[in-house]
Amino acid sequence: LGISMVRLDFVKGGVNPPHLHPRATEMMVVMQGTIEAGFITSLPEKRVISKVLKTGEAFVFPTALIHYQKNVGEGPAYALAALNSQNPGTLPALACVFGSKPKLSVDILTKSLDADANMVNQLLGKFK
Repeated sequence: LGISMVRLDFVKGGVNPPHLHPRATEMMVVMQGTIEAGFITSLPEKRVISKVLKTGEAFVFPTALIHYQKNVGEGPAYALAALNSQNPGTLPALACVFGSKPKLSVDILTKSLDADANMVNQLLGKFK
């Protein structure tokens, strides 16, 4: 039918980490609680567009842009999201970079992140 839906349940302080959907725009409506929602614009700006949403408010995440949600309220929260594809795909940004199989080389990651090898190896160890 060209649509997918998902329910997002958050404990207090819970986060849906940065990810993207390569084949779909997502629209999320907060059903209960208070959720910060945001996305990062494409190059060259890389600007964060975010808003704190209360029950009944909605937010749209454009196709293929990295986005996130966080429960910033005092209790549990949940939202419903619709995506305009039955196969939107999900790419968790950090898990893809640090959890790839085979692993990206430490040399590529240190140069890409302008970080030392110890930090990169620590990050690689967190994504199995």
